[in-house]
Amino acid sequence: MKIMGLDVGSKTIGVAVSDELGWTAQGLTTIKWDETDIKSADSQLKTIIEEHNIEKVVIGLPKNMNGTIGERGEASKTYAKHIEELHHLPTILWDERLTTMAAERVLLEADVSRKKRKKVIDKMAAMMILQGYLDQK
Repeated sequence: MKIMGLDVGSKTIGVAVSDELGWTAQGLTTIKWDETDIKSADSQLKTIIEEHNIEKVVIGLPKNMNGTIGERGEASKTYAKHIEELHHLPTILWDERLTTMAAERVLLEADVSRKKRKKVIDKMAAMMILQGYLDQK
């Protein structure tokens, strides 16, 4: 069963997919979207879901360091509900605290330029969210 991981931001959505066995996550793409129009990424996600035979979606849930859920976390919950209703797929909200910082650190250690980091950081964060979920299964 293939699983898709999403790192949902206000302007971009990082996308990762698992292998068939659900062991590894690979960063796939970053979708530009407009958070004020929740449907703005629908067609691109639909294409990915169909091409990769996605059966489940893991969405990063940004929690505050004290475990509470703030505005970004509520936005992720809303988006998860939208994915379930539109694509009829189960969604799992996964604690994503520090994944973007961890992705940034990996890219810095790999000496990736600032310009290139900006292009891949969201899909790398999505990959880390999905891999975290896969590792705990």
